[in-house]
Amino acid sequence: MKKIYVLLCLALFATQMSAQEKTLTFQDLIPGGRNNHRFVPKNIRQLQWCGDFYTYVKGDSLLMAKPTDASEQVAFTRAGLNDRLVAAGLPEISSMPAFFVPDASAPVMAFRYKGNQVHYDLRNGEIVAKYTLDPTGSRWEYDKANGRIAFTRENKVCILSPDGTTETVTNERDKGIVCGTAVHQNEFGIHKGLFWSPDGAALAFYRMDETMVADYPIVHVDARIARAEPFKYPMAGMKSHEVTVGVYHLSTKQTVRLKTGLPKEKYLTNIAWSPDAKSIYLAELNRGQDTCRLVRYNARTGQREAELFVETNARYVEPQAPALFRPGNPRQFVWQSQRDGFNHLCLYDTDGKLLKQLTSGRWIVKEVLGFDAKGENLFFTATAPRDVHSKEDGSALETYAWRLHLKTGKRFCLTEKKGMHGISANAAYTYLIDRVSSPEIPRDIDLVRVNDGRTVKSLLSAKDPFAGYDMPTIRTGTLTATDGKTPLHYRLVTPPGMDEMKKHPAIIYVYGGPHAQLVTGGWMNGVGGWDLYMARKGYVMLTIDGRGSANRGFEFESVIHRNLGEAEMADQMKGVELLKSLPYVDRERLGVHGWSYGGFMTTNLMLTHPDVFKAGVAGGPVIDWHRYEIMYGERYMDHPKENPEGYEKANLLRKAGNLKGRLLLIHGTTDPVVVWQHSQLFLKACIDAGTFPDYFVYPGHPHNVVGKDRPHLYEKITRYFEDHL
Repeated sequence: MKKIYVLLCLALFATQMSAQEKTLTFQDLIPGGRNNHRFVPKNIRQLQWCGDFYTYVKGDSLLMAKPTDASEQVAFTRAGLNDRLVAAGLPEISSMPAFFVPDASAPVMAFRYKGNQVHYDLRNGEIVAKYTLDPTGSRWEYDKANGRIAFTRENKVCILSPDGTTETVTNERDKGIVCGTAVHQNEFGIHKGLFWSPDGAALAFYRMDETMVADYPIVHVDARIARAEPFKYPMAGMKSHEVTVGVYHLSTKQTVRLKTGLPKEKYLTNIAWSPDAKSIYLAELNRGQDTCRLVRYNARTGQREAELFVETNARYVEPQAPALFRPGNPRQFVWQSQRDGFNHLCLYDTDGKLLKQLTSGRWIVKEVLGFDAKGENLFFTATAPRDVHSKEDGSALETYAWRLHLKTGKRFCLTEKKGMHGISANAAYTYLIDRVSSPEIPRDIDLVRVNDGRTVKSLLSAKDPFAGYDMPTIRTGTLTATDGKTPLHYRLVTPPGMDEMKKHPAIIYVYGGPHAQLVTGGWMNGVGGWDLYMARKGYVMLTIDGRGSANRGFEFESVIHRNLGEAEMADQMKGVELLKSLPYVDRERLGVHGWSYGGFMTTNLMLTHPDVFKAGVAGGPVIDWHRYEIMYGERYMDHPKENPEGYEKANLLRKAGNLKGRLLLIHGTTDPVVVWQHSQLFLKACIDAGTFPDYFVYPGHPHNVVGKDRPHLYEKITRYFEDHL
């Protein structure tokens, strides 16, 4: 027995040593790294609904099945697909392409390659449509009613018919007028610029006149003589572009513009066609972004038909989704609104009458999936508690799928497992693909039956990709904000097998701004690879979602209005208090790192609390909000003439002389979001003030460093903290 005990101890010791000796590098942990795919929970490649089938790619095959099928079948192989492509007079594919579904109700897969778009019917195994795309075309929108494709060529809109003919919709000669693209810097939920009518008889499109906006130079250094590439970047307080909406009618070959009137400087968002294709609904937001009007226009004449309702807020109104019309009742639609402090759903009629508020509570609707065929049930995801009878607030750390019966108002939770759920539904809304993760679940993918919320098939249960590695400890909790009442979620990552008698350096990783949440209830609580790497090197890593961050309601996010950096920094300093209270943290070795808004926060924290932080790394930082774009900047800060004190207080150029610790700024030289000018002006301000930041640039990279250079970025950041913290 003694011998067996000794052997067991030796085996256990060997296992522990093996786990400790396993290394993890930036190539393993950082996206873009050569081995990163091995350390991301396993996924199912290109899993999506196609009609009543779920489909996915495995190797060189596309597999398909219905949720009730016992097993999947091969829809086609790459070799079989190539045979059909050659027979259709098309070139072969060298690898499986990225597939998409042009019409959710039909089992037809589409893909683009070598200037072609091909539609493949899964039922009969035949190519049912093929298009030769303009190689210069950059955006496409498919008309499922008639099989046409609208696309943009440079700054023009064109339409490609199934017979191969192309017609030009717009013919703008001034390069400052752009048609068919997303506008308003992709704010307000805008992600495209082409909108087919339900019957395919007309095409609505954005027309953006940028001629009055100053050119901003982006400089490319790859040529022998550096090349300037100007783009339009309206900064806060400056002249903005002017947007209109055109409607092209294919029968008459004529375009009418919606008569949106004056002032021209406003935001036209959330375009929606009425089901009968006679009207277009627009959310019109004034430049001050405190008043939103939902307006209906006649699609044939462009005339304004009715203003349905107005939403106002002293801070801002931020429409994110178009009207969603109810199947079977074209006079009713669902509208998303934060008017009661949380994003909820309201049912309106087309006269603008509020019929009922469909959801309410201290939780938010995150995504509306759609209606079932009869329009009786609405499907969405939300942060509401799983128990519909619970009196508790919702949690930003959990997201569940819901079915809402419009007549009774009853909600039913469709997801059983605790965690963060991502949902997609088949066309009939009878089954869901449920992707769930939690601190204990790397990734599960299940098929869920809608009528009772039961899992009918497990498609994947991913294993822990870090099994066998000596990993850091991750714990979460809440702190109370400086207002004395608001709980803030935090995530603390500590070294594996940490010696609590030893003092460890600590780093706060921060974003801190709107539309972002870093601490989640998903896998490893949302921790990133760099946090894991640094914790394994002996650092304590802390992240706090302070006031201003997402998924906690309007008051929580908008409290930063007109005073960017103030409440956010105060909440991060509560994190400093936590770190200093921990016996294993060296309070003299505190660092901070963040990118974009997090770069602004990092720089601001270093300058506002110079005796607290020994080192910081700020990536792509906003330094002066006067020099950030209008839509985002004026939403959160108002016009500079309306809030000069707020702009001045948040201007980090004025604080350059406060720098004491070691601060590294990093910027991509072709950044179109936070232009390079920000960090260069800060360097100049530091020179004038006699302070000495450090600096590094990534030539040719835009707002963030992605791809194969991203591991290099994190090696650079790590070396800086190793040298100075």
